[in-house]
Amino acid sequence: MIFWLVVPGRDSFVSPASPSYKGHRYPVEAIAHAVWLYFRFPLSFREVEELMLERGVIVSCETIRRWSAKFGQAYADGLRRRRPRPGDKWHPDEVFVKINGEQKYLWRAVDQDGNVLDILLQSRQEKAAAGRFFRRLMKKTRTVPRVVVTDKLRSYGAAHREVMPSVEHRSHKGLNNRAENSHQPTRQRERAMKGFRSVGGAQRYLSAFSGISPHFRPHRHLMTASDHRAEMTVRFAIWDQITGATGRPTTA
Repeated sequence: MIFWLVVPGRDSFVSPASPSYKGHRYPVEAIAHAVWLYFRFPLSFREVEELMLERGVIVSCETIRRWSAKFGQAYADGLRRRRPRPGDKWHPDEVFVKINGEQKYLWRAVDQDGNVLDILLQSRQEKAAAGRFFRRLMKKTRTVPRVVVTDKLRSYGAAHREVMPSVEHRSHKGLNNRAENSHQPTRQRERAMKGFRSVGGAQRYLSAFSGISPHFRPHRHLMTASDHRAEMTVRFAIWDQITGATGRPTTA
């Protein structure tokens, strides 16, 4: 069994770039592991609580919820800062989500390597919404793409001509499978959570989720087993640096 000895008041080493854990009586390793479980796998807070208990950590589901809300976005931002510059071919796409019975649209963009550039929940599919998303993308990535590939939604073409007219625009339903496939983990999580309860809560969760979950999803189908294990070892080491954890849990 894997376990940690949780000592109230214990202070683990935290690197200068890590979030502040001041006032938390649990070690950094336990907090980071609980947040990792919640954002990496389609688990509820109670299921994470049970997994933590199996490892010898007694913590309530409400505490895990607060950890996820407080540290999830900080961890995601830290991982994004470690990524290389995004590719120059962007694939934006939108899908509808039901929130409290109302239909909203989740806009997402990925580059040619499948890296998530940004997500944004909006109420409409119109030109203004597409333009708002394009401006947000350029501001967040601090770059302008070489090519934008979209489906046949006319809002993209109108917004493209207004916001980034010098960028090549390719509009074809079959060319945007990469962006459409990137919605699958979100759909899986949405089903596990039995839907989102508010627009703000969904935006906050998905913003952190889109930064953390892809970090632990390398293109496994393109790797041998040994290469995949080596890649995951590197990614876990980066996670430890981002969270400020001193090392991985040990086996007893």
